[in-house]
Amino acid sequence: MDTMLDTPPAGTRPDSAPLPRRGRRANRAWRILGYLALAAAALGLLLPFYWMVVSSLKMNNDVFTIPIQWLPNPVVWENYLDIWRESDMTTWLANTLILSVTVTALQVFTGSFAAYGFAKVRFPGRDVLFLVYVATIAVPWQSYMIPQFIIMSKLGLSNTRWSIIALQAFGALGVFLMKQYYETIPEELSEAARIDGMSEYGIYRRIILPLSGPALASLTLLTFVTTWNDYLGPLIYLRSPDLRTIQLGLSTFISQYNAEYALIMTGSVLSVLPIAVIFLLGQRYFVEGVSTSGLKG
Repeated sequence: MDTMLDTPPAGTRPDSAPLPRRGRRANRAWRILGYLALAAAALGLLLPFYWMVVSSLKMNNDVFTIPIQWLPNPVVWENYLDIWRESDMTTWLANTLILSVTVTALQVFTGSFAAYGFAKVRFPGRDVLFLVYVATIAVPWQSYMIPQFIIMSKLGLSNTRWSIIALQAFGALGVFLMKQYYETIPEELSEAARIDGMSEYGIYRRIILPLSGPALASLTLLTFVTTWNDYLGPLIYLRSPDLRTIQLGLSTFISQYNAEYALIMTGSVLSVLPIAVIFLLGQRYFVEGVSTSGLKG
């Protein structure tokens, strides 16, 4: 009898239990608000780049007009021809590409090779050596760039591409990222290869590297972008006009043509475009590599 009295009438629910439909509506509303917030943040980040691209297609006097012209009228495609005529853009891009590709290839090789030793090879003092090496990430480059410059000058590498290549061929961040990824690879694979008589070099080349595609892509993208955008290093070591990178070249171009706003924006677009294309092509691998490495936190 008591059980029948405690049972709520048909079609009703206790006050403590929310209606499923109401809960779904609330979740949907919060999800929509989250998407709107993310869209607003994305638009805020993309707006400067959009303005830069649009300004590169305007007449010089229309770049800073008030109110802002969000669409160029007329569209001046000649700006992308004039920037090549009035600057040494070919040399700047070639130098930047040579340095970026060379430094990226060396950092990917040295970083992945050193990370294999720290992750898969046991030797005395391994963990201490790794901590000391990774701790160099926290040391700002400005604190030792003067002794570094003196060393490069004594070696005769100053004002050559070899100075940038030698200084950036090794990177502690790459070793850290690759080591964290290698530790996700089962140790049984390496042990089985050692039992079969495979050397450590063979294990690294034939087993570890083929399984490390996402991490290698992430390191490649990070290193390429960092080298491409580097300004202070080339400013210190590359003093010859024939060795200027895109960042140095644009800086000198702005100082010479400080009133040619449309051409300045055109040069900025050309400097950003390769990075944007590479990031879009490797975005999936970059996200996958970061999510499985120590950068996830």
